[in-house]
Amino acid sequence: MNSTSNHNNHPWVLVTLRIFTAIFMGYGFTWGFIAFGTAGMFALGMEFHDAEHLSAILGFLIYLTVFLWAFAARSLRRVWLVLAGGGALMAIAASLLQAKLT
Repeated sequence: MNSTSNHNNHPWVLVTLRIFTAIFMGYGFTWGFIAFGTAGMFALGMEFHDAEHLSAILGFLIYLTVFLWAFAARSLRRVWLVLAGGGALMAIAASLLQAKLT
């Protein structure tokens, strides 16, 4: 998945992978961020809807950032690891935190 891999004969493959990564992996990472942010701010005493709205607003900025990073990064493998791993970790942490709150 590196830009210097054997896909030099088919640059459209790399572009397609980056588009997929930017849209779908960015969405998953952002979803994890919003879930964790909402649960975390609610656990700290913020009203639920306020925490939800603030997380969504910040999530928009996060999505924009990771979307652009997916195209600017030299290593697509690193982008996948950060977005998939970070999104999964934040979603798991949000679920665990939410279970403690109920």
